[in-house]
Amino acid sequence: MFTRILKTLAVATLVLGVAQAASARTFITIGSGSTTGLYYPTAVGMAKIVNEAGIDIRANARSTGGSVFNDRAVGAGQLQMGVSQNNVAYYAYNGSGVEAFEGKPIENLRGVAVLYPETIQVLARKDADIKTLADMKGKRVYVGDIGSGTEQDVKNLFGAFDMSIDDLKAPVRGSAGSAVGLLRDGQIDAMFYTVGLGASAITEAAQTAPIELVSVVPEKIEELNAKYPFYTRIDIPEGTYPNMGSASAVTLKAMLVTSSDLSEDAVYQFMNTVFNEKKDAFYNDIANPNLKKYFTLDSALEGMSIPLHSGAVKFFKEQNIDVKDSLLPSS
Repeated sequence: MFTRILKTLAVATLVLGVAQAASARTFITIGSGSTTGLYYPTAVGMAKIVNEAGIDIRANARSTGGSVFNDRAVGAGQLQMGVSQNNVAYYAYNGSGVEAFEGKPIENLRGVAVLYPETIQVLARKDADIKTLADMKGKRVYVGDIGSGTEQDVKNLFGAFDMSIDDLKAPVRGSAGSAVGLLRDGQIDAMFYTVGLGASAITEAAQTAPIELVSVVPEKIEELNAKYPFYTRIDIPEGTYPNMGSASAVTLKAMLVTSSDLSEDAVYQFMNTVFNEKKDAFYNDIANPNLKKYFTLDSALEGMSIPLHSGAVKFFKEQNIDVKDSLLPSS
């Protein structure tokens, strides 16, 4: 009888221990973007690294509408992390710039790290006779999904040319992945795609359709930079995509965001695993060439547009990275 009681107690203790371990584990869902872009493999790759590291975090990636959705969902607690354009994160935190955030600042939004430059790539069919953004008047153009970061970028870019979306024959909405297919099939004349260089969807379309990159005039980029410091110039090298030449373009930054509601330890563990202990996997196993080309801890705060999470502050200071006072969280 006594032996049976001991066995029962042992099993109960084991079950309780497992339950306590499970309850102590942090679950993180990372919002990304379209499966045809680079946010998605980046989020999937980071989640995989975390899950295979044996730490007290389980992570998964979710395909979403992109920056605006991710920032709102992180603020509402529907996501624990998300990838976002740095300008959109700024708008979200300050409650301005994008209609979805006007008067509704997401005060619990926090920065984790800046990942890589994102380029506003302007693509057009060669038979559409579009050499500058001004030539898009009266054309069928994809301008980003409603409320997306790309849509805001397009509005800002058109503003530099004294244009608006209303000047188009047909502003096309929906996902960027679907828009690439429309461009390839000749159903639209041009499109804007804010994504890291080398995006697979553009590469695939360029192999089968007469598509070219449209340059943004450098003087106009300077005007944009004076008004919106997030935007800077980047030159897209020839050979980035099949059958396409070089182009001057506008770039901003992709960054990882989280909520102040996520614990300091969870964010620290996540960052230390992905960016430090398993950094070889981060650089080599994630299907995003921009990470290996552009990401370093020394540059991970360049373009950071919102206050950092306390766990990120702890990580960067441990790595001897200077954290400006302006990036320290207020709480």
